[in-house]
Amino acid sequence: MNRRRLLVAGGTALLVATAGCLGSGRDDSGRLDLTVQNDGDEALDVTVAVRGDDGTTHAEETERVDPGVARAFETTVGATGRHEVVVTGDDWEGRLAWDADRCALYDGTVAVDAGTVSVAGECVDPR
Repeated sequence: MNRRRLLVAGGTALLVATAGCLGSGRDDSGRLDLTVQNDGDEALDVTVAVRGDDGTTHAEETERVDPGVARAFETTVGATGRHEVVVTGDDWEGRLAWDADRCALYDGTVAVDAGTVSVAGECVDPR
């Protein structure tokens, strides 16, 4: 009888220890998948800057986007806090923000057409 209790207790301890070592397998960082779409007739030079509310710059890059082309940007951010992406051109700006505490993957789009800027975003992987 004591032997059975010892085996069950030992098996449970091993299971708990193994689960703790393996972890959940989920990456705790957050991510932004952004599309910048040029719906205009001329090429655009766009700057994409992703920052956390703590002042951390996660990404900052400038790219040329040809007319009728969409450019994808992917950035890893922290697992907590508010994050903001600002997409700018010569005379326009588009902004999106999300809370990484609640959203592991945020998907955003900034579309530009002859001075009109449209932004859309959604959390596609809630925490």
